[in-house]
Amino acid sequence: MARRPRRPVHGWLILDKPLGLSSTQAVGKIRWLFNAEKAGHGGTLDPLATGLLPIALGEATKTVPFAMEGEKTYRFTVKWGAETATCDLEGAVTATSAQRPRPSDIEAILPRFVGRIDQTPPAYSAMKVAGKRAYDLARAGEEVVLAPRPVIIHRLSLLGQEGDEARFEVDCGKGTYVRSLARDLGRALGCLGHVTALRRIRVGAFSENHMISLEKLEEMSHKPPGDNAMERALVPIATVLDGIPALALMGEEGKRLRQGQEVLLTGSDQTADTVLILCEGKPLGVASMDGGRVIPRRLFNL
Repeated sequence: MARRPRRPVHGWLILDKPLGLSSTQAVGKIRWLFNAEKAGHGGTLDPLATGLLPIALGEATKTVPFAMEGEKTYRFTVKWGAETATCDLEGAVTATSAQRPRPSDIEAILPRFVGRIDQTPPAYSAMKVAGKRAYDLARAGEEVVLAPRPVIIHRLSLLGQEGDEARFEVDCGKGTYVRSLARDLGRALGCLGHVTALRRIRVGAFSENHMISLEKLEEMSHKPPGDNAMERALVPIATVLDGIPALALMGEEGKRLRQGQEVLLTGSDQTADTVLILCEGKPLGVASMDGGRVIPRRLFNL
């Protein structure tokens, strides 16, 4: 049977990723459901993590870097008393402790982990060592030594503790590993710990309100021809650019920019690294400004 031709679909699909599915598998599934020409994701989630996975379709793939840079919010559960090779449930236990912290002990150390901190990624991570992924080396039995690197933790809150498990919520910047955070909390408390549950609930401007489940999308895919339920589930491309200054251009100016040409705004000396360009109320692309010169960077073919 001939494969159906891919079609142009543009926008963000904010998936509530289920447990056990990799980010790559999720992108493939969404691309298949939409029969889309292009697809990519705006920030990896481990198979053992659930929650918000922004998936870019079509021209939205040009805005993936903006999603990757966005602040993230996670809810996670740490089990005290054991550290594992992967810092989560997947790995073998490497050390144990009989000590258990009180909620007041946990609250007392949280300020140490807020702000700009140095964090060592887990050995089982996608970081590269001599051109190879750290998790590939670790799975091959090789010793993996990763250097600490700076990350930003904006907020870290204890939501509650029951028995040997404590629940947290964290707002963090690009490159933060929640598994490393759990490991380091356990070490600081002298009780050791590892992640048993991890759920992402925000990436930049994308929140839980935007999320849709895979089951719901599959149900929509069986709607009769002409029903646009799946397209209505898409979030506009410009949503990921919320917070970026916007500049509206007139018809002729927009036409020039669309052709890849610079536009000079007479009487303007504005300078900006990134602006969202609008023309007739529609997003035209992303540009930079230098002394009134509007310089196209990424243009949308919509």
